[in-house]
Amino acid sequence: MKIIASRANPFFKKLTRLHQEAGKPGKPVVLEGIHLCQSWVKTGKTPEWVVIDRAVEDNIEIQALVLSSPPERLVLLEAGLFKSLSDVVTAQGVLFVVTVRENALPDLVNRTCILLDRIQDPGNVGTILRTAAATGVRMVFASDQTASLWSPKVLRSAQGAHFALRLHERVDLKDLMSHVVVPTIATTLAGSTQLYHTALPPHCAWIFGHEGQGIRQVLIDQANISVHVPIDSTAVESLNVAVCAALCLYEQRRQHPLA
Repeated sequence: MKIIASRANPFFKKLTRLHQEAGKPGKPVVLEGIHLCQSWVKTGKTPEWVVIDRAVEDNIEIQALVLSSPPERLVLLEAGLFKSLSDVVTAQGVLFVVTVRENALPDLVNRTCILLDRIQDPGNVGTILRTAAATGVRMVFASDQTASLWSPKVLRSAQGAHFALRLHERVDLKDLMSHVVVPTIATTLAGSTQLYHTALPPHCAWIFGHEGQGIRQVLIDQANISVHVPIDSTAVESLNVAVCAALCLYEQRRQHPLA
């Protein structure tokens, strides 16, 4: 167990760097908050470090997290240090530093999956991941320029969904589509049919695109089906991409509840 009482402590400086680099390629992942740490414990994997604010170390849920990990990986921070490390307004006083293995791309994609094309807002990305897990989707492929799937903001928005999903980052989606053997569906206005008038396949690859620019044309051209969600265009120009994804995934589930 390490007890740190000063910002000048070399290990605290290391923790600060890890938190700043969290989610970047090849860097450790930082899980902050009780729920995210509990989700990691359920995977059966051991965190690299368990960092606790001494002010909350008597909390029952935090005590359970401490007991689930080897004592030599426990770091206790004296008053004020955790708050300076955290980027959460109402920090719960616990974080895990973990190593996440990068998944190899599958040779074939034959079940429902999601392709994220340059979606940049972490809240949107995390919400889509959470909806994917809730609707039974298990694979997500994110292009370059999509918000890092393991960044702190995406993790908080997804609320533990990461650990139910097989995630792939920095994927060449154009190349990937040649390995997809289920129909591909682009969500776009141009030349598309209304979602609720479309007979959706039980399994498909959904493509959701950039908040402003939408899906790249090269991906739309490769898609088998194009759909759009109807909106009142006199009131708004478009629909939030995370809301669109939720409507599409749940409409597919409604049409194919057992798929």
